[in-house]
Amino acid sequence: MAMLMTKRKPVGVGEMLVEEFLEPLGISQTELAARAGLPRKHVNELCRGRRSVTADTALILSRVFGNSADFWLNTQRRTDLWEALNTPKRLLRIERAKPISDRVSEKRVAVAG
Repeated sequence: MAMLMTKRKPVGVGEMLVEEFLEPLGISQTELAARAGLPRKHVNELCRGRRSVTADTALILSRVFGNSADFWLNTQRRTDLWEALNTPKRLLRIERAKPISDRVSEKRVAVAG
């Protein structure tokens, strides 16, 4: 399934974690760290968008909040893809990649020529 990419940066894991979970539930980063068995620094870095969600962290957050690991991983993936496509240096590197279909077309031209 293809993802719809927008010009606006998607909500990141940190923003989602703080605004949709911690604040409405009245949970502090310290309490989340204790419940999740994670260092407080780890939770703080997640909340500030300075750390990405790994599979392990996604599984931990899904257990704490009762949702799926896919929810957290997809939130991270959307942000990662948006960043890659909206950072000029990274986009230039991506655009230099040559699709396999170009190779097939080149062979057809060589055989026909």
